[in-house]
Amino acid sequence: MTRQRVSRRQFLHGLGVGGVTGLGMGRSSRAWAEAPPETTRIRLVRESSICLAPVYIGEELLKAEGFTDVQYVALEGTLGPGQMLGAGKADLGADAAPALVLNLEAGEPLVVLGGLHAGCYELFGTDRVRTIRDLKGKKVAVTDLRDDRHAFIAAMAAHVGLHPLKDIEWVVHPVDESMRFLNEGRVDAFIGFPPEPQELRARKIGHVVVNTAADRPWSQYFCCMPAANREFARKHPIATKRALRALLKAADLCARDPDRVARFLVERKYTTQLEYARQTLREVPYTRWREYVPEDSLRFYALRLHEGGMIKTSPQRLIAQSTDWRAFNELKKELKG
Repeated sequence: MTRQRVSRRQFLHGLGVGGVTGLGMGRSSRAWAEAPPETTRIRLVRESSICLAPVYIGEELLKAEGFTDVQYVALEGTLGPGQMLGAGKADLGADAAPALVLNLEAGEPLVVLGGLHAGCYELFGTDRVRTIRDLKGKKVAVTDLRDDRHAFIAAMAAHVGLHPLKDIEWVVHPVDESMRFLNEGRVDAFIGFPPEPQELRARKIGHVVVNTAADRPWSQYFCCMPAANREFARKHPIATKRALRALLKAADLCARDPDRVARFLVERKYTTQLEYARQTLREVPYTRWREYVPEDSLRFYALRLHEGGMIKTSPQRLIAQSTDWRAFNELKKELKG
């Protein structure tokens, strides 16, 4: 039997959204009343994390918002999503809150727009690491210094009184190598995002020290947050709000039918691991974008990184200079669940 490829439009229709305009998943009456976007082209960052499914399934929702040219831009080299946005290689994307703090400290021209979902990162350790405090003097694998993984673990370490720059031995390895070294005991800890935690659990490599979706205080804050290139947001405020609306509606779709979204991600080759995608979409709390305050999340991570010597700028200054919550707060009221 031949399987037909499923387009985003067919996928959304299959969810019962009637060509993305039914059951509240298309344009709201308020959206119809808005002026059209100042630009009909938008470029979104594409990366490998399954938890960012709202970015990937949102193309038809973006088109419903008036974008006729929706492009997905792959990460280049060691650049993270925030750096891609800052360099003007993409207009909109999502990145981990601690990574965005480091991007802002580095002067990347970004504006953080809100929150997308809570926890997806998990810290794994060997038998030598049972708590975050056990990271002192241990060898911790990251894919690059001052990337999202480094920033997350540094924030965790600072939260329990460790000095991330002095108390931890950081080693840089690719993901596959880091996971192999964790299994062999050549590194003591590694933090991953989907599908890596799902694979580590399936292969019984290490054990979970921190699950940011379940363990406090991490579960109480946004993990991944949408951001835009600052100049794009300045020149195109209506387009920015419309794009943010599409991403938040897509997050609702992920929560509403995780199994169908997982199949779509495999069909469209965003991942090859259907079961890992299902696990991720069931576990990641996508609906919390309505509950959490993005400024609280950015401040929490900025304070931890400031305490740990990772940033010098005061958290409040970073927030004042590089955030704009107006559209997000308006959409919270407009898109009440």
